[in-house]
Amino acid sequence: MSKPKLPTPHAHGSSHETLLSTRESWRMFEIMAEFVEATERLAPIRPAVSIFGSARVKADSACYMLTEDIARKLSDAGFAVISGGGPGVMEAANKGAYFGKSPSVGLNIQLPHEQHANPYQDITQTFRHFFARKVMFVKFASAYVVMPGGFGTLDELTEALTLIQTGKTRRIPIILVKSAFWGGLMDWLRERLVAEGMIDAEDMDLVQTIDEPAQVVEAIFRHYEGRGFQPSAAEREILLNL
Repeated sequence: MSKPKLPTPHAHGSSHETLLSTRESWRMFEIMAEFVEATERLAPIRPAVSIFGSARVKADSACYMLTEDIARKLSDAGFAVISGGGPGVMEAANKGAYFGKSPSVGLNIQLPHEQHANPYQDITQTFRHFFARKVMFVKFASAYVVMPGGFGTLDELTEALTLIQTGKTRRIPIILVKSAFWGGLMDWLRERLVAEGMIDAEDMDLVQTIDEPAQVVEAIFRHYEGRGFQPSAAEREILLNL
């Protein structure tokens, strides 16, 4: 039996497909340029700590003030602080660092809702693509501090855990702040993922829960005690292939 013939595209359709293909090809150059520009701007800021959390947190909330306190302590301890550059926890992180001794960095994203650049940024970099922005959060971070948040926060958390677990990036401290918020998730990870063999028990050591700002800073220093913050030659190779 002969194969059925596919319909021949009309000239207009063919032209439209060609236009779409050309736009997609040029989009690759836009993405490359976004990576290059961000890498050049962020390379001098190490060591840095990325802070994540909800964009919906209000400035008078306990979570906002806790984030600001943590960021100020990190900044005064010599860490640049990287946030998503928007409102809520992101603003609190940038604000704390802005009035500290080290740079406040905002990695802004163009979104139809929930994102406007906060005013507390020494270095601002705006992205069109989530994936390029996410690479920069990991590539230049010596630690992750994760405040209460929604889907975006969970996305950043699980992305970092996956990259470290699979050896696609170097191991850095991942600190969840507010045990009352994260406790249920930690229990579920043990009772479901570990118990059912979805992850190894040792994978739980990739993340820790801390409530006090000073202890967050201490935990990061403790992780790097005896080795310094600069990536080793092997870690630099890993980060190049991130």
